[in-house]
Amino acid sequence: MKIKYLVFTIFFLFIIQIGSAQTYKFITTGFSVMEKNQKGKWGKWSDMEKAKIIISLDTNKNRIIVYSQEVQLYNILEYSEKIENEDDIIYNFVCEDNDKLPFTISIITRKKQENRKQLYINQDNVIVVYNIENFLEKDK
Repeated sequence: MKIKYLVFTIFFLFIIQIGSAQTYKFITTGFSVMEKNQKGKWGKWSDMEKAKIIISLDTNKNRIIVYSQEVQLYNILEYSEKIENEDDIIYNFVCEDNDKLPFTISIITRKKQENRKQLYINQDNVIVVYNIENFLEKDK
């Protein structure tokens, strides 16, 4: 009887884990970049350029992948609590790249802009913003 209960509990916990871990895919419609100058001051945003790039948020493997010309792989170190106010819904992820330096990636939904979604990669000397949409398999 105890073995049946143990097997059932392990199976149930496994199913819960599978259900909570997911992969989300987005497609970009454009991007812009802002860099720090030699004095450490932020410059201006570049003009928004059109781009169709797939971005994957994989909570199974704790990573974000940007499939640009040079694939960018970011390991998620920490999932922050959702922040919501009257203007935005923000999901922050503390990440690291190949250099192992921590930085933040944010997915922001702009409520007052028809729920436009943006992904910000906030590194030390550069910020890249992508306008994103949910990627549907039919969009391939």
